[in-house]
Amino acid sequence: MAQEYDLVILGGGTGGYVAAIRASQLGLKTAIVEKGKLGGTCLHKGCIPSKALLRSAEVFATAKRSDEFGVITGDVSVNFGKVQERKNKIIDQLHKGVQHLMKQGKIDVFEGIGRILGPSIFSPMPGTISVEMNNGSENEMLIPKNVIIATGSRPRTLPGLDIDGEYIMSSDEALQLEALPSSIIIVGGGVIGIEWASMLSDFGVEVTVLEYADRIIPTEDHEISKEMQRLMKKRKINIITSAKVLPETLVKDNGVAISAEVKGSVKEFKAEKLLVSVGRQANTEGIGLDNTEIQIEKGFIVTNEVFQTKESHIYAIGDVIGGLQLAHVASHEGIIAVEHIAAEKTSPLNYDLVSRCIYSSPEVSSVGITENQAKENGHKVKVGKFSFRAIGKALVFGEADGFVKIIADEETDDILGVHMIGPHVTDMISEAGLAMVLDAVPWEIAHTIHPHPTLSEAIGEAALAVDGKAIHG
Repeated sequence: MAQEYDLVILGGGTGGYVAAIRASQLGLKTAIVEKGKLGGTCLHKGCIPSKALLRSAEVFATAKRSDEFGVITGDVSVNFGKVQERKNKIIDQLHKGVQHLMKQGKIDVFEGIGRILGPSIFSPMPGTISVEMNNGSENEMLIPKNVIIATGSRPRTLPGLDIDGEYIMSSDEALQLEALPSSIIIVGGGVIGIEWASMLSDFGVEVTVLEYADRIIPTEDHEISKEMQRLMKKRKINIITSAKVLPETLVKDNGVAISAEVKGSVKEFKAEKLLVSVGRQANTEGIGLDNTEIQIEKGFIVTNEVFQTKESHIYAIGDVIGGLQLAHVASHEGIIAVEHIAAEKTSPLNYDLVSRCIYSSPEVSSVGITENQAKENGHKVKVGKFSFRAIGKALVFGEADGFVKIIADEETDDILGVHMIGPHVTDMISEAGLAMVLDAVPWEIAHTIHPHPTLSEAIGEAALAVDGKAIHG
Protein backbone atom coordinates (compact mmCIF):
# COMPACT_ATOMS: atom_id res chain seq x y z
CA MET A 1 0.00 0.00 0.00
CA ALA A 2 1.60 3.28 -1.10
CA GLN A 3 1.89 6.04 1.50
CA GLU A 4 1.46 9.71 0.60
CA TYR A 5 3.61 12.54 1.99
CA ASP A 6 4.10 16.25 1.47
CA LEU A 7 7.85 15.65 1.58
CA VAL A 8 10.16 12.65 1.43
CA ILE A 9 13.85 13.18 2.17
CA LEU A 10 16.46 10.77 0.85
CA GLY A 11 19.14 10.73 3.52
CA GLY A 12 18.94 11.24 7.27
CA GLY A 13 22.24 13.02 7.81
CA THR A 14 22.57 16.49 9.30
CA GLY A 15 21.04 18.20 6.28
CA GLY A 16 18.25 15.66 5.90
CA TYR A 17 17.08 15.41 9.48
CA VAL A 18 17.25 19.19 10.05
CA ALA A 19 15.16 19.68 6.89
CA ALA A 20 12.68 17.13 8.22
CA ILE A 21 12.35 18.93 11.55
CA ARG A 22 11.74 22.26 9.81
CA ALA A 23 9.17 20.62 7.52
CA SER A 24 7.39 19.17 10.55
CA GLN A 25 7.33 22.61 12.19
CA LEU A 26 5.67 23.97 9.05
CA GLY A 27 2.98 21.29 9.11
CA LEU A 28 4.27 19.13 6.26
CA LYS A 29 3.72 15.39 6.50
CA THR A 30 7.31 14.20 6.23
CA ALA A 31 9.31 10.99 5.88
CA ILE A 32 13.03 10.25 5.81
CA VAL A 33 14.61 7.32 3.98
CA GLU A 34 17.99 6.41 5.47
CA LYS A 35 20.04 3.36 4.48
CA GLY A 36 22.30 3.54 7.55
CA LYS A 37 21.76 5.38 10.81
CA LEU A 38 20.10 8.74 11.39
CA GLY A 39 22.75 11.42 11.75
CA GLY A 40 24.63 10.27 8.66
CA THR A 41 28.31 10.85 7.99
CA CYS A 42 28.68 13.78 10.39
CA LEU A 43 27.46 11.86 13.42
CA HIS A 44 28.80 8.40 12.65
CA LYS A 45 31.83 8.81 10.34
CA GLY A 46 32.86 12.46 10.42
CA CYS A 47 32.44 15.52 12.62
CA ILE A 48 31.55 13.91 15.93
CA PRO A 49 33.78 10.79 16.06
CA SER A 50 36.82 12.64 14.74
CA LYS A 51 36.39 15.46 17.26
CA ALA A 52 35.98 12.92 20.07
CA LEU A 53 39.32 11.37 19.08
CA LEU A 54 40.91 14.81 18.75
CA ARG A 55 39.79 15.66 22.27
CA SER A 56 41.34 12.49 23.69
CA ALA A 57 44.55 13.26 21.80
CA GLU A 58 44.54 16.80 23.19
CA VAL A 59 44.10 15.54 26.76
CA PHE A 60 46.96 13.07 26.29
CA ALA A 61 49.26 15.74 24.84
CA THR A 62 48.40 18.10 27.71
CA ALA A 63 48.95 15.38 30.31
CA LYS A 64 52.40 14.64 28.89
CA ARG A 65 53.45 18.23 29.58
CA SER A 66 51.51 18.62 32.82
CA ASP A 67 54.71 19.46 34.72
CA GLU A 68 54.62 22.86 32.93
CA PHE A 69 51.48 23.55 34.96
CA GLY A 70 53.03 22.30 38.18
CA VAL A 71 51.17 18.98 38.03
CA ILE A 72 53.38 15.90 38.32
CA THR A 73 51.65 12.88 36.79
CA GLY A 74 54.44 10.41 36.13
CA ASP A 75 54.15 8.14 33.10
CA VAL A 76 51.11 8.82 30.96
CA SER A 77 49.83 6.32 28.41
CA VAL A 78 46.93 5.86 26.00
CA ASN A 79 44.33 3.10 26.31
CA PHE A 80 43.08 3.34 22.73
CA GLY A 81 40.28 0.90 23.40
CA LYS A 82 38.86 3.31 25.97
CA VAL A 83 39.38 6.22 23.59
CA GLN A 84 37.21 4.42 21.03
CA GLU A 85 34.72 3.42 23.71
CA ARG A 86 34.27 7.08 24.72
CA LYS A 87 33.84 8.08 21.07
CA ASN A 88 31.17 5.43 20.54
CA LYS A 89 29.32 6.43 23.71
CA ILE A 90 29.09 10.04 22.48
CA ILE A 91 27.82 8.88 19.09
CA ASP A 92 25.20 6.62 20.68
CA GLN A 93 23.94 9.41 22.92
CA LEU A 94 23.58 11.84 20.03
CA HIS A 95 22.01 9.17 17.81
CA LYS A 96 19.32 8.56 20.41
CA GLY A 97 18.74 12.30 20.51
CA VAL A 98 18.12 12.45 16.76
CA GLN A 99 15.76 9.46 16.96
CA HIS A 100 13.83 11.28 19.70
CA LEU A 101 13.57 14.40 17.53
CA MET A 102 12.04 12.32 14.73
CA LYS A 103 9.41 10.88 17.07
CA GLN A 104 8.74 14.30 18.55
CA GLY A 105 8.16 15.76 15.08
CA LYS A 106 6.01 12.77 13.99
CA ILE A 107 8.47 12.18 11.13
CA ASP A 108 8.33 8.69 9.64
CA VAL A 109 11.70 7.00 9.18
CA PHE A 110 12.17 4.22 6.62
CA GLU A 111 15.39 2.26 7.05
CA GLY A 112 16.50 1.23 3.61
CA ILE A 113 17.67 2.40 0.19
CA GLY A 114 15.34 4.83 -1.55
CA ARG A 115 15.15 5.16 -5.33
CA ILE A 116 13.26 7.74 -7.35
CA LEU A 117 10.95 6.17 -9.92
CA GLY A 118 9.90 7.73 -13.19
CA PRO A 119 6.33 8.77 -14.04
CA SER A 120 3.92 6.03 -12.98
CA ILE A 121 0.33 5.26 -12.08
CA PHE A 122 0.99 7.04 -8.83
CA SER A 123 2.34 10.28 -10.29
CA PRO A 124 2.65 11.88 -13.75
CA MET A 125 6.07 13.19 -12.68
CA PRO A 126 9.17 11.38 -11.44
CA GLY A 127 9.35 11.35 -7.67
CA THR A 128 7.60 8.26 -6.33
CA ILE A 129 10.10 6.59 -3.98
CA SER A 130 10.63 2.86 -3.80
CA VAL A 131 12.34 1.85 -0.56
CA GLU A 132 14.28 -1.40 -0.43
CA MET A 133 13.94 -2.09 3.28
CA ASN A 134 16.98 -3.13 5.32
CA ASN A 135 14.94 -5.78 7.16
CA GLY A 136 14.23 -7.64 3.93
CA SER A 137 10.51 -6.94 3.94
CA GLU A 138 8.61 -5.99 0.81
CA ASN A 139 9.57 -2.65 -0.76
CA GLU A 140 7.69 0.37 0.56
CA MET A 141 6.19 2.80 -1.97
CA LEU A 142 6.15 6.47 -0.94
CA ILE A 143 4.26 9.08 -2.98
CA PRO A 144 5.58 12.55 -2.12
CA LYS A 145 4.51 15.93 -3.43
CA ASN A 146 8.14 17.00 -3.00
CA VAL A 147 11.50 15.27 -2.58
CA ILE A 148 14.77 16.46 -1.06
CA ILE A 149 17.89 14.53 -2.01
CA ALA A 150 20.34 14.67 0.91
CA THR A 151 22.40 11.55 0.26
CA GLY A 152 25.72 13.13 1.25
CA SER A 153 29.18 12.04 0.18
CA ARG A 154 31.92 9.51 0.80
CA PRO A 155 35.73 9.71 0.84
CA ARG A 156 37.43 9.93 -2.54
CA THR A 157 40.56 8.00 -3.31
CA LEU A 158 43.22 8.10 -6.01
CA PRO A 159 43.47 5.53 -8.82
CA GLY A 160 45.88 2.87 -7.63
CA LEU A 161 45.37 3.63 -3.94
CA ASP A 162 42.52 1.24 -3.34
CA ILE A 163 41.19 1.21 0.20
CA ASP A 164 41.85 -2.20 1.81
CA GLY A 165 41.24 -1.27 5.46
CA GLU A 166 44.53 -2.85 6.51
CA TYR A 167 47.33 -0.83 4.94
CA ILE A 168 45.39 1.78 2.95
CA MET A 169 42.59 3.63 4.72
CA SER A 170 40.16 6.46 4.23
CA SER A 171 38.89 8.41 7.24
CA ASP A 172 36.03 5.88 7.51
CA GLU A 173 38.43 3.02 8.26
CA ALA A 174 40.75 5.17 10.37
CA LEU A 175 37.89 5.95 12.75
CA GLN A 176 37.54 2.23 13.46
CA LEU A 177 41.22 1.54 14.26
CA GLU A 178 41.60 -0.88 17.13
CA ALA A 179 45.17 0.18 17.80
CA LEU A 180 47.34 3.14 16.92
CA PRO A 181 49.96 2.58 14.21
CA SER A 182 53.56 3.52 14.96
CA SER A 183 53.73 5.60 11.78
CA ILE A 184 51.44 6.82 9.02
CA ILE A 185 51.60 8.58 5.65
CA ILE A 186 48.70 10.95 5.02
CA VAL A 187 48.06 11.72 1.36
CA GLY A 188 46.41 15.14 1.35
CA GLY A 189 47.07 18.17 3.54
CA GLY A 190 43.61 19.68 3.43
CA VAL A 191 41.22 20.06 6.35
CA ILE A 192 40.67 16.36 7.07
CA GLY A 193 44.29 15.41 6.47
CA ILE A 194 45.58 18.08 8.85
CA GLU A 195 43.09 17.14 11.56
CA TRP A 196 44.25 13.52 11.36
CA ALA A 197 47.92 14.56 11.28
CA SER A 198 47.43 16.67 14.41
CA MET A 199 45.46 13.99 16.26
CA LEU A 200 47.79 11.09 15.47
CA SER A 201 50.88 13.14 16.25
CA ASP A 202 49.41 14.02 19.64
CA PHE A 203 48.84 10.29 20.22
CA GLY A 204 52.55 9.69 19.54
CA VAL A 205 52.32 8.43 15.96
CA GLU A 206 55.09 9.40 13.51
CA VAL A 207 53.26 11.37 10.79
CA THR A 208 54.20 12.33 7.23
CA VAL A 209 51.84 14.51 5.16
CA LEU A 210 52.14 14.55 1.36
CA GLU A 211 50.30 17.54 -0.14
CA TYR A 212 50.05 18.14 -3.90
CA ALA A 213 49.67 21.93 -3.57
CA ASP A 214 52.52 24.22 -2.58
CA ARG A 215 51.07 24.63 0.93
CA ILE A 216 48.89 22.73 3.38
CA ILE A 217 45.25 23.77 3.94
CA PRO A 218 45.46 25.60 0.60
CA THR A 219 41.91 26.99 0.80
CA GLU A 220 42.86 29.07 3.86
CA ASP A 221 44.65 32.41 3.99
CA HIS A 222 48.34 32.12 3.09
CA GLU A 223 49.50 33.37 6.49
CA ILE A 224 47.32 30.78 8.25
CA SER A 225 48.81 27.99 6.11
CA LYS A 226 52.34 29.23 6.78
CA GLU A 227 51.76 29.36 10.55
CA MET A 228 50.15 25.91 10.61
CA GLN A 229 53.05 24.42 8.69
CA ARG A 230 55.56 26.06 11.05
CA LEU A 231 53.78 24.76 14.14
CA MET A 232 53.35 21.25 12.73
CA LYS A 233 57.02 21.03 11.86
CA LYS A 234 57.77 22.22 15.38
CA ARG A 235 55.81 19.16 16.57
CA LYS A 236 57.99 16.91 14.35
CA ILE A 237 55.23 16.29 11.80
CA ASN A 238 56.91 15.76 8.42
CA ILE A 239 55.18 18.09 5.95
CA ILE A 240 56.00 17.62 2.27
CA THR A 241 54.33 20.09 -0.12
CA SER A 242 54.38 20.14 -3.94
CA ALA A 243 54.32 16.35 -3.69
CA LYS A 244 52.81 14.36 -6.56
CA VAL A 245 52.12 10.89 -5.17
CA LEU A 246 52.94 8.05 -7.59
CA PRO A 247 50.39 5.28 -6.87
CA GLU A 248 52.17 2.84 -9.20
CA THR A 249 55.10 2.77 -6.75
CA LEU A 250 52.95 1.53 -3.87
CA VAL A 251 54.32 -1.54 -2.07
CA LYS A 252 52.44 -3.26 0.77
CA ASP A 253 54.58 -5.61 2.85
CA ASN A 254 54.35 -5.37 6.64
CA GLY A 255 53.67 -1.69 6.08
CA VAL A 256 53.53 0.61 3.07
CA ALA A 257 56.09 2.29 0.88
CA ILE A 258 55.23 4.85 -1.77
CA SER A 259 57.12 7.39 -3.79
CA ALA A 260 56.24 10.96 -4.67
CA GLU A 261 57.69 13.45 -7.10
CA VAL A 262 58.76 16.45 -5.05
CA LYS A 263 60.01 19.51 -6.91
CA GLY A 264 61.54 17.47 -9.72
CA SER A 265 63.00 14.58 -7.74
CA VAL A 266 61.40 11.28 -6.69
CA LYS A 267 61.46 10.41 -2.99
CA GLU A 268 60.28 7.27 -1.21
CA PHE A 269 58.25 7.33 2.01
CA LYS A 270 57.58 4.40 4.35
CA ALA A 271 55.14 3.89 7.21
CA GLU A 272 52.97 1.27 8.89
CA LYS A 273 49.77 2.61 7.30
CA LEU A 274 48.62 5.11 4.68
CA LEU A 275 45.59 7.39 4.98
CA VAL A 276 44.08 8.81 1.79
CA SER A 277 42.55 12.23 2.43
CA VAL A 278 41.90 13.85 -0.95
CA GLY A 279 38.34 15.09 -0.62
CA ARG A 280 34.88 13.59 -0.94
CA GLN A 281 32.59 12.53 -3.78
CA ALA A 282 28.82 12.82 -3.94
CA ASN A 283 26.53 9.82 -3.39
CA THR A 284 24.46 10.08 -6.57
CA GLU A 285 24.51 6.46 -7.72
CA GLY A 286 21.60 4.06 -7.30
CA ILE A 287 19.00 6.63 -6.23
CA GLY A 288 17.11 6.79 -9.52
CA LEU A 289 18.46 10.03 -10.98
CA ASP A 290 18.37 8.39 -14.42
CA ASN A 291 14.56 8.37 -14.11
CA THR A 292 14.57 12.17 -13.89
CA GLU A 293 15.78 15.22 -15.81
CA ILE A 294 18.12 16.14 -12.94
CA GLN A 295 21.47 17.47 -14.16
CA ILE A 296 24.86 16.34 -12.87
CA GLU A 297 28.00 18.44 -13.32
CA LYS A 298 31.44 17.28 -12.16
CA GLY A 299 29.75 14.57 -10.12
CA PHE A 300 27.38 16.89 -8.24
CA ILE A 301 23.66 17.62 -8.60
CA VAL A 302 22.89 21.03 -10.12
CA THR A 303 20.40 23.23 -8.23
CA ASN A 304 19.21 26.82 -8.20
CA GLU A 305 19.50 29.23 -5.24
CA VAL A 306 16.59 27.58 -3.41
CA PHE A 307 18.04 24.12 -4.15
CA GLN A 308 15.53 23.01 -6.76
CA THR A 309 16.85 20.66 -9.40
CA LYS A 310 15.68 20.68 -13.02
CA GLU A 311 12.67 18.74 -11.67
CA SER A 312 11.07 21.62 -9.77
CA HIS A 313 9.47 19.37 -7.12
CA ILE A 314 12.80 17.62 -6.41
CA TYR A 315 15.39 19.51 -4.37
CA ALA A 316 18.97 18.61 -3.39
CA ILE A 317 21.10 19.82 -0.47
CA GLY A 318 24.40 19.19 1.29
CA ASP A 319 27.48 17.38 0.03
CA VAL A 320 25.60 15.92 -2.93
CA ILE A 321 25.48 19.40 -4.56
CA GLY A 322 29.16 20.22 -3.88
CA GLY A 323 30.28 23.64 -2.73
CA LEU A 324 31.12 23.93 0.96
CA GLN A 325 30.77 20.35 2.19
CA LEU A 326 30.04 21.24 5.80
CA ALA A 327 27.31 19.96 8.13
CA HIS A 328 26.14 23.42 9.11
CA VAL A 329 25.88 24.40 5.44
CA ALA A 330 23.76 21.33 4.66
CA SER A 331 21.44 22.20 7.55
CA HIS A 332 20.85 25.74 6.29
CA GLU A 333 20.41 24.56 2.72
CA GLY A 334 17.78 22.10 3.96
CA ILE A 335 15.90 24.81 5.85
CA ILE A 336 15.86 27.08 2.78
CA ALA A 337 14.61 24.24 0.58
CA VAL A 338 11.82 23.33 3.00
CA GLU A 339 10.74 26.93 3.46
CA HIS A 340 10.54 27.31 -0.31
CA ILE A 341 8.41 24.15 -0.52
CA ALA A 342 6.11 25.58 2.16
CA ALA A 343 5.92 28.95 0.36
CA GLU A 344 7.65 30.69 3.26
CA LYS A 345 9.81 33.75 2.67
CA THR A 346 13.43 32.68 2.13
CA SER A 347 16.75 34.39 1.54
CA PRO A 348 19.56 32.89 -0.58
CA LEU A 349 22.47 31.46 1.38
CA ASN A 350 25.53 33.73 1.21
CA TYR A 351 28.39 31.25 1.22
CA ASP A 352 30.90 34.05 1.89
CA LEU A 353 29.34 34.36 5.36
CA VAL A 354 29.78 30.69 6.28
CA SER A 355 32.27 30.07 9.08
CA ARG A 356 34.82 27.31 8.44
CA CYS A 357 36.70 25.38 11.12
CA ILE A 358 39.66 23.03 11.39
CA TYR A 359 39.86 21.18 14.72
CA SER A 360 43.59 20.52 14.73
CA SER A 361 46.07 21.70 17.34
CA PRO A 362 46.21 24.64 16.99
CA GLU A 363 42.70 25.18 15.70
CA VAL A 364 41.87 27.24 12.61
CA SER A 365 38.69 29.15 11.86
CA SER A 366 37.73 31.65 9.19
CA VAL A 367 34.85 33.52 7.60
CA GLY A 368 34.83 35.59 4.43
CA ILE A 369 37.61 35.78 1.86
CA THR A 370 41.39 35.61 2.18
CA GLU A 371 43.76 38.54 1.70
CA ASN A 372 44.81 37.23 -1.74
CA GLN A 373 41.20 36.76 -2.81
CA ALA A 374 40.38 40.29 -1.68
CA LYS A 375 43.20 41.72 -3.77
CA GLU A 376 42.24 39.57 -6.75
CA ASN A 377 38.69 40.93 -6.42
CA GLY A 378 40.04 44.46 -6.76
CA HIS A 379 39.87 45.55 -3.12
CA LYS A 380 42.46 47.86 -1.64
CA VAL A 381 42.89 46.16 1.71
CA LYS A 382 43.99 47.05 5.20
CA VAL A 383 44.90 44.26 7.61
CA GLY A 384 44.94 43.98 11.38
CA LYS A 385 46.79 41.10 13.08
CA PHE A 386 47.14 40.30 16.74
CA SER A 387 49.14 37.49 18.32
CA PHE A 388 47.83 35.28 21.09
CA ARG A 389 51.22 35.73 22.79
CA ALA A 390 49.97 39.08 24.08
CA ILE A 391 46.74 37.57 25.44
CA GLY A 392 46.82 36.68 29.13
CA LYS A 393 44.24 33.87 28.87
CA ALA A 394 46.30 32.17 26.13
CA LEU A 395 49.36 32.21 28.37
CA VAL A 396 47.26 30.81 31.23
CA PHE A 397 46.10 28.01 28.94
CA GLY A 398 49.67 27.34 27.88
CA GLU A 399 48.66 27.74 24.23
CA ALA A 400 49.92 31.07 22.95
CA ASP A 401 50.83 30.26 19.35
CA GLY A 402 48.80 31.79 16.54
CA PHE A 403 46.98 35.01 15.77
CA VAL A 404 43.77 36.70 14.64
CA LYS A 405 43.78 38.44 11.26
CA ILE A 406 41.08 40.83 10.05
CA ILE A 407 40.97 41.99 6.43
CA ALA A 408 38.98 45.13 5.60
CA ASP A 409 38.37 47.30 2.56
CA GLU A 410 40.44 50.47 2.91
CA GLU A 411 37.84 52.63 1.14
CA THR A 412 34.55 51.35 2.61
CA ASP A 413 35.87 49.89 5.90
CA ASP A 414 33.81 46.74 5.20
CA ILE A 415 35.16 43.56 6.79
CA LEU A 416 36.10 41.16 4.00
CA GLY A 417 37.44 38.25 6.01
CA VAL A 418 38.47 37.13 9.48
CA HIS A 419 41.04 34.36 9.92
CA MET A 420 42.26 32.81 13.16
CA ILE A 421 44.77 30.19 14.19
CA GLY A 422 45.27 29.41 17.85
CA PRO A 423 43.60 28.06 20.98
CA HIS A 424 39.83 27.45 20.81
CA VAL A 425 39.35 29.70 17.78
CA THR A 426 36.57 27.44 16.44
CA ASP A 427 34.51 28.61 19.42
CA MET A 428 35.31 32.25 18.68
CA ILE A 429 34.59 32.57 14.95
CA SER A 430 30.85 33.14 15.37
CA GLU A 431 31.50 36.68 16.64
CA ALA A 432 33.23 37.45 13.36
CA GLY A 433 30.46 35.71 11.42
CA LEU A 434 27.81 37.81 13.13
CA ALA A 435 29.83 40.97 12.49
CA MET A 436 29.89 40.20 8.77
CA VAL A 437 26.18 39.34 8.65
CA LEU A 438 25.45 42.71 10.27
CA ASP A 439 27.89 44.56 7.97
CA ALA A 440 29.96 45.66 10.94
CA VAL A 441 33.20 47.56 10.48
CA PRO A 442 36.38 46.94 12.51
CA TRP A 443 35.61 49.98 14.71
CA GLU A 444 32.39 48.30 15.91
CA ILE A 445 34.17 45.06 16.82
CA ALA A 446 36.92 47.04 18.55
CA HIS A 447 34.39 48.95 20.62
CA THR A 448 32.55 45.81 21.67
CA ILE A 449 33.93 45.32 25.17
CA HIS A 450 35.69 41.95 25.27
CA PRO A 451 35.95 40.70 28.86
CA HIS A 452 39.37 40.23 30.41
CA PRO A 453 40.97 37.78 30.61
CA THR A 454 39.52 35.92 27.62
CA LEU A 455 40.85 34.63 24.32
CA SER A 456 38.27 36.81 22.55
CA GLU A 457 40.34 39.88 23.42
CA ALA A 458 42.50 38.94 20.43
CA ILE A 459 39.56 39.70 18.13
CA GLY A 460 39.06 43.15 19.64
CA GLU A 461 42.78 43.91 19.43
CA ALA A 462 42.99 42.70 15.80
CA ALA A 463 40.06 44.97 14.97
CA LEU A 464 41.93 47.92 16.55
CA ALA A 465 45.07 46.88 14.66
CA VAL A 466 43.27 47.32 11.33
CA ASP A 467 43.66 51.08 11.88
CA GLY A 468 46.95 50.83 13.78
CA LYS A 469 45.35 51.31 17.20
CA ALA A 470 46.01 48.00 18.98
CA ILE A 471 46.54 48.60 22.68
CA HIS A 472 48.73 45.63 23.57
CA GLY A 473 50.38 45.10 20.20
